[in-house]
Amino acid sequence: MNVLDLGQLPPNDQPFDKFLVQLCDRLGFDYAAYAGMNPIQGSIHGYVTYPDAWKKHYVARSFQNIDPTLTMAGRSIAPVDWRRLERDTRFDRVFRDAGDFGIADRGMTVPVRGPFGEIGMLSVTRDCTLQEWEMLTREVIGDLQSAAVHLHDTVMRSDVLSRTLRHPALSAREVEILQWTAAGKSQQDVGDILSISSRTVEVHLRSARSKLCALTTAQAVGRAIGLGLITPL
Repeated sequence: MNVLDLGQLPPNDQPFDKFLVQLCDRLGFDYAAYAGMNPIQGSIHGYVTYPDAWKKHYVARSFQNIDPTLTMAGRSIAPVDWRRLERDTRFDRVFRDAGDFGIADRGMTVPVRGPFGEIGMLSVTRDCTLQEWEMLTREVIGDLQSAAVHLHDTVMRSDVLSRTLRHPALSAREVEILQWTAAGKSQQDVGDILSISSRTVEVHLRSARSKLCALTTAQAVGRAIGLGLITPL
């Protein structure tokens, strides 16, 4: 499942980052994250206040495909306290690494189901004792649920999301290969330039054609140019 980090958009397109920061400040959490699942495209889009280093590590290891704070919350209608996940080996795998980035495994995910079958999830974390956590969540659970609904509905109505979802989530390597192809390089040429095999180039091109809904590489290049993913040469 691909991850679309809406927080990487230009500053004017990031009103939700500030919302999450303000939510943490107001309710007393260390970090907050919103994730929306798009089952049609097989992608997750969202905003997080986590450190950039953790975001890169998380995506590089494809934790979004195993993270039970997402998978379990995606099947629940009630808030999921992460204590329920402590015996899950996948939870241990994700948060063993998260601890190296200063992110505690004390948290909660509040799921939201929209009118069109889409799912949104608001997650919050805090490094504190169990007693402190229980007191905090009892006090703010109503605010969290209201914030989750408000954030999900606002994101779903936003032009930011609709624009992003119209743009295929090509990998950096796929974009690079399409750019060289647009420059008139053959698969062998591209492989030599990037120090990879011609077969690997074809695998990336096949993936790019699929994501761009193109029958041929020429169509994929044209569509990528039209979407502004690569530049014409």
